[in-house]
Amino acid sequence: MASRTGVSGGNGSGGRAGSAGTMRRAAVPEKTKKKRRFFAVANGFDMPFLIILMIILAVGLISQFSASYAYSFYWNDGDSFFFIKKQLAFAVLGVVAMLVVSTVDYHILHHFAIPIMFVSYVLLAVVLFLPDSSGIHRWIRLPGLQFQPSEVAKFGMILLFAHLISLNHRKMNTLTRGFLPFIAILGVTCGLVFLEPHLSGTILLLGIGMIMMYIGGTRVLYLLLTMGGGVAAVIYMVFIKGYEQDRINVWLHPFEAYQTNRDEAWQTIQSLYAIGSGGFMGQGLGKSRQKHLFLPEPQNDFIFSVICEEMGFVGAVLVIVLFGLLIWRGFTIGMKSPDKFGSMLAIGLTTQVGVQVLLNIAVVTNTIPNTGISLPFFSYGGTSLVMLLTQMGVVLSVSRNVSDEKT
Repeated sequence: MASRTGVSGGNGSGGRAGSAGTMRRAAVPEKTKKKRRFFAVANGFDMPFLIILMIILAVGLISQFSASYAYSFYWNDGDSFFFIKKQLAFAVLGVVAMLVVSTVDYHILHHFAIPIMFVSYVLLAVVLFLPDSSGIHRWIRLPGLQFQPSEVAKFGMILLFAHLISLNHRKMNTLTRGFLPFIAILGVTCGLVFLEPHLSGTILLLGIGMIMMYIGGTRVLYLLLTMGGGVAAVIYMVFIKGYEQDRINVWLHPFEAYQTNRDEAWQTIQSLYAIGSGGFMGQGLGKSRQKHLFLPEPQNDFIFSVICEEMGFVGAVLVIVLFGLLIWRGFTIGMKSPDKFGSMLAIGLTTQVGVQVLLNIAVVTNTIPNTGISLPFFSYGGTSLVMLLTQMGVVLSVSRNVSDEKT
């Protein structure tokens, strides 16, 4: 089956041209090829992608300070800069990590695909036995550090999928090579994340996996059957088993639910108030009212509602456009990659950002139930920000090779 990434394997040259091309490739010393096994700095990385990413990061830091300073003042002994100081420090660390990773030849990641996935499974299992927070097991807390194992699992699954697709890309339309191994990995990963419970993380992983399988060449029939099974499972858990029924009621009838279950509906209602009061042009940067202890933890998952209140419809659209440009450029890098591994890495990591943005905005606007998912590069979270930027460094590493000759 033809690759959906647009990367072809043949050179399409005639006999004489082909012979000349073969002679040129044969003339390249073997030691020259070996120099690129770890470092890949011969070509510059994709500047449009980097510029768009840095603009998003800058807007995210400004929005983070605006959304967090009131909450930070009330809950951190008058220190309005508590959150932004930490976020800025992690942003600098993340940018440094991104630039360093962008110089590393991404092919080296082939060797880490299985180990990273294995480590993520261990972490996902360990977190289930750690002390919970309101019945939720999502965080591993160490002295001076806390992180969600699901963040490691996202990267691990993307890396492993890219690795397997690159090895089996000519057989991705078969059941045994192009579907069963991937659905097994996806099922185990989503199952462990769901047990935390982390519904939004489960949906995000499922979305990333299905998109990568589709682009990688898995038959559409297999994917449709999987999606049908997933929808049936969600319907059973939500409407028959009654899983998270309070959140479903808030989603379907937010204002009615607010009258009977104020605590459960409070965040959603305050978010809708913030978005509605922003209007077309917004209240002005820093002038949100809902962030003054009305909207719970505005620096986290619901930061987009503060952006809508302060910058209005225009500001919200600009943020969405910036993310759209980043996703477009990431996919362009993937489409131009000279090999399947680089192509699937760039597309998978870009897909993670795109799906996460889509889910976060859907939650904030009450388009889907409140599942708790952050807005990339905007929401507060140091380890998450560093990991996201490091992953973008991998995309930049792939972009260094887009003009290389196919081998």
